[in-house]
Amino acid sequence: MTRGGAGYVPADDPRRRGHRMTTAEIPADDYPSRWAALTVLLLANFMNLIDVTIVNVALPSIQQDTGATATQLEWVAAAYVLAFAVGLLPFGRFGDIFGRRRLFLWGLSGFTLGSALCGIAPDIGTLIAARALQGIAGAMMVPQVLAILHVIFRADEKARVFGMVGTITSLGAVAGPVLGGAIIAVDFWGLDWRPIFLINLPLGGIALVAALRLLPVLPRQEDATPDWLGMALFGVAITLIVLPLIEGRTFDWPWWTFAAMIAAIPVGALFLWWEHLRSRSGASALMPASLLSNGAYLSNVALVTLFFSGVPGMFLMLAIFFQSGFGLTPLESGLATVPFPVGVMIASTVMGRLLGHWHDRRIFIGAATLTVGMTLMHLTVLATGDTLGAIRFALPLFVCGLGMGTAIPALFETTLSTVAGTDAGAGSGAMQAFQQAGAVLGIAIVSQLFFPTLGPNETAVATASRETFVEAAALGFWWPILAFAGLALFTGLRFSLRRMRG
Repeated sequence: MTRGGAGYVPADDPRRRGHRMTTAEIPADDYPSRWAALTVLLLANFMNLIDVTIVNVALPSIQQDTGATATQLEWVAAAYVLAFAVGLLPFGRFGDIFGRRRLFLWGLSGFTLGSALCGIAPDIGTLIAARALQGIAGAMMVPQVLAILHVIFRADEKARVFGMVGTITSLGAVAGPVLGGAIIAVDFWGLDWRPIFLINLPLGGIALVAALRLLPVLPRQEDATPDWLGMALFGVAITLIVLPLIEGRTFDWPWWTFAAMIAAIPVGALFLWWEHLRSRSGASALMPASLLSNGAYLSNVALVTLFFSGVPGMFLMLAIFFQSGFGLTPLESGLATVPFPVGVMIASTVMGRLLGHWHDRRIFIGAATLTVGMTLMHLTVLATGDTLGAIRFALPLFVCGLGMGTAIPALFETTLSTVAGTDAGAGSGAMQAFQQAGAVLGIAIVSQLFFPTLGPNETAVATASRETFVEAAALGFWWPILAFAGLALFTGLRFSLRRMRG
């Protein structure tokens, strides 16, 4: 380990004699600057979260400025999330191999550059490509955040730390829509929506300077080699599922869309076989055998995937419903969604204190609350007439936020608690990869319900009546209702069985 980081261990330290140290062997007290490092990591995470949420409120403005079709609007959101999902697992593992601090710095630099390219994009195609670049850089950066936090903090500190992660998540969700709406309303230098991306430049610069000074240099698996084939198979499997879901409607569901989704099954099986083969031969695997054989970890990853399929599509739909359907400004649209992240903040703080170690119970309560909230959203949409009355959405959004804030910290902490420190990067990367895969899946499914109901052509967003927007949004809410109801049922049964077993 090199000098200069908070994780430095002297060469004559007895822990270095006789064997190579692993991350799991280093006490958290070796990192006296860990709370300052937490601030830097949360700032970077905040940037990523703002970038996801700020885009939704800007989609109608982007469409008006660029003439984007409904599918292209979908890709502005999905290109980032898809690239992010494909990159999270390999870059999480690369952090274990090449160094988490190094990967974090590279990702932060690339994310800031990608934001600049989004801000100066001359057309919708360039914007989508720049969003994909942002997603790749974000995938390089974000897995290192949870992996570093998982390693540098003591077990008795992690509940507090993950609670702070949940709070920052909600703050990013608050700041994104409101800040995006305010920026578009001010129209800095006549740039319309473009400054929503350019705002990342000063934030990225501050985070990069602070990271260089404060982040520890952590041990890495120096004898491991990258699993390039595993990386390719993982990316192909996700793309074979997501690409047909997004493009199928545009091409009226030709045979190749169904063939691609079916092909994802053998590609996924080949990925699993290859990872087991790598592990048995002693080579470094993209997803180590310790994770593939960890039933508790895999079941929680599946819950993460389904959980995060229920929200991103909703916010994409709501932004278009509020602005294109009922004429709200971007700022008004952003303010209308504020009750959701307020609920997240309150729940993540209060429930962490009341049920800090009762993770199964928190996940069940969160999923059940989200089911109620999404049902209220569906009914509120159906009750909308010629005028919107955005205040009527406050209670349903607040209830949804309470559910989200109750479940997320417990779900993350439960999932990562089953992962050894040496595989923290792979475990964090895999969890967040499937989290983003769930987000892409949710965007695709909700879009399939929402956009075709507006009309048969790609310009229907600009021409549909308010009654049609109500019908489309009401239909779009069925997916999150069913997803969270299924989660509540599963987690409730799992909790009951564990109590019966003692």
